[in-house]
Amino acid sequence: MLLRLADLVERDAEQLAVLDTLDNGKPIERARGDVELGLQAIRHFAGTPTRLEGTVHAAGPDRHVYSVREPVGVVAAVLPWNFPFMIAAWKLAPALAAGCTIVVKPAEQTPLTALRLAALCLEAGVPEGVVNVLTGDGRTGAELVAHPGVAKVSFTGSTEVGRHIMTAAAPSLKRLTLELGGKSPNIVFADADLDAAVPNAVRAVFGHSGQMCTAGSRLLVERTIVKEFLDRLVPAVEALRIGPGLTGGINIGPLVSQEQYDRVTGYVELGRAEGAEVAVGGEPLPGPGWFVPPTVFTEVTPDMRIVREEIFGPVAAILPFDSEEEAIALANDSEYGLAAGVWTGSLARAHRTAAALEAGTVWVNTYNEFDPAVAFGGMKQSGLGRDLGDAAVDGFTELKSVTIAL
Repeated sequence: MLLRLADLVERDAEQLAVLDTLDNGKPIERARGDVELGLQAIRHFAGTPTRLEGTVHAAGPDRHVYSVREPVGVVAAVLPWNFPFMIAAWKLAPALAAGCTIVVKPAEQTPLTALRLAALCLEAGVPEGVVNVLTGDGRTGAELVAHPGVAKVSFTGSTEVGRHIMTAAAPSLKRLTLELGGKSPNIVFADADLDAAVPNAVRAVFGHSGQMCTAGSRLLVERTIVKEFLDRLVPAVEALRIGPGLTGGINIGPLVSQEQYDRVTGYVELGRAEGAEVAVGGEPLPGPGWFVPPTVFTEVTPDMRIVREEIFGPVAAILPFDSEEEAIALANDSEYGLAAGVWTGSLARAHRTAAALEAGTVWVNTYNEFDPAVAFGGMKQSGLGRDLGDAAVDGFTELKSVTIAL
C-alpha cells in the first residue's frame, strides 16, 4: 500500500506542492522539494515491514526466549504549518509500516495537503479508518492529545507547545516523539571554502523565509574572515528575490500569518533596541502580504534575545570567534540542540566539532540535507525521540519480551 501511495504522490506531486504554497506562501520551488522529500520517505518506509524482525535469545528443548516489536496503537500526528506535507509523510509512513492506525492533525493554517494525502491513501487501498485527518485549531489538538484512545503522540512544532503536550500525555503515560524548536549555530572556520559556505549559509537561514526549526540563524564566523564573509554575504542577501510563492523564481515568500509577521518584525526592532547593528535588511516591506526582508545583525553579544530566542523568520546574527574551543562553547550556549552546521577544510576538525556539538544533527560542509534512512531530532529543549530512520519506526512500536519454559 505504501508503494502504491508513493506512486500516487508522485503522480500528484505538482498539485500537492501548489496546495502547500497556497496554504503557507513558500516559494513553489521549495514546495516541490518538500513534496519530493516526503515521497522519498514513503518509498523508504515501504520497505520497513521486511526489516521489522524479532530477536531470538534462546531456543532449546526446554526454553524459548525471544523479543518482538508490536504496534504501539493509535498514533496522533500533530503537524506544523511550515512543512505540512513533508512532515505528514515523515510521520504517516513509518507509523503505517509499524502497523499503527493514525489520526493526523494539521495546523489550522495549512490543512490542504493533509486532506489530499488522506484521499490518496484511500485511493492506494488503505482501509477506511486507518488514516484519519482531524482539522481544527489548538483546542482540537489538545483534545486529541489527551484522548484516552491515543497511545502515541508524534508532534512537530514549538518547544512551548511541546511542553503542554508532555503535560497532557503524563496522566496516561502516552509515548511521545517531540521535534521542537531550535536556534541552530552555523560555524564558519577560516579554512572553509567561502564559495560554498556563503550561499549555503544564506539558504540555511533564509530558506522558507527563515520559518524552519533548523534555520542556521546563529552564524559563528572566525574573526579573521568576518569582513570577507560579510563582504560576500551582504550582496548575496540583497540579491534574494522577494514575492508571492507561486510567481516562480522567488527566494523569499511571505510569512504565514499576521501573527508571525508581528513576531518577526518585533524581534527586528528588539535587536536594534539591544544595540545590534543591521548589516542588511531590517525594514518591513509595504503590503499586501506579510513580507519581511532577510535581515542580518552584526555587533551582537551572546546574551541578546535575538541570539538566544527562536525568531522563526528571516533574521540572522553574526558572532565572531577566535578559536575552535570558543566556537564550540558559543554554539553549545543555548537551551536548544536541534541542528548545527560546520564549514571547514579539515577532516579532523570536522570530526572533533561534530563530536563536541550538542545537537541531534550536525552537517559539515552542507546544510539541511535529509535522508529518510537517517534519524532526525533534537537534544535539550529541541525535543525527544526521532523522525526518520529506524529510530522513527521503533518509536511507533512497543518491545515485548517472551520467555517460555517447557
